[in-house]
Amino acid sequence: MTYKVTKQIEFCYGHRLRNYDGKCQHIHGHNGVAEVDLRDEELDDRGMVYDFGDLKDDVKGWIDDNFDHAMLVRHDDPLIEYLEETGEPYYVMDENPTAEAIAREIYEYAESQGHPVVAVRLWETGSSYATYSP
Repeated sequence: MTYKVTKQIEFCYGHRLRNYDGKCQHIHGHNGVAEVDLRDEELDDRGMVYDFGDLKDDVKGWIDDNFDHAMLVRHDDPLIEYLEETGEPYYVMDENPTAEAIAREIYEYAESQGHPVVAVRLWETGSSYATYSP
């Protein structure tokens, strides 16, 4: 028997994709929704897989501090210099800040904090999402 719970976390972010031929090469924004799936074989002594409030405090707090209302940029994006000079919030990623890469960043953070995460979906629009699960 397996139990699974999912926490949705909403946030807004801007990005652009380098080395991309299309509209997404330009600066634009999204109202993203991350869905964090947690799973366990048994429930704890409270009858839960995990407390939604604990996940909200930790993972949502990290997303709010790093991604919400920030520009997500690839490490070699020349936009970083401007963002630095103007004091605009930004988050540097090793690769293009695609929905796939953002989902992986959230997954890796949640896992590093000991949450029993099995997958993260990032809804970039109301009809498009990417999922990361190792």
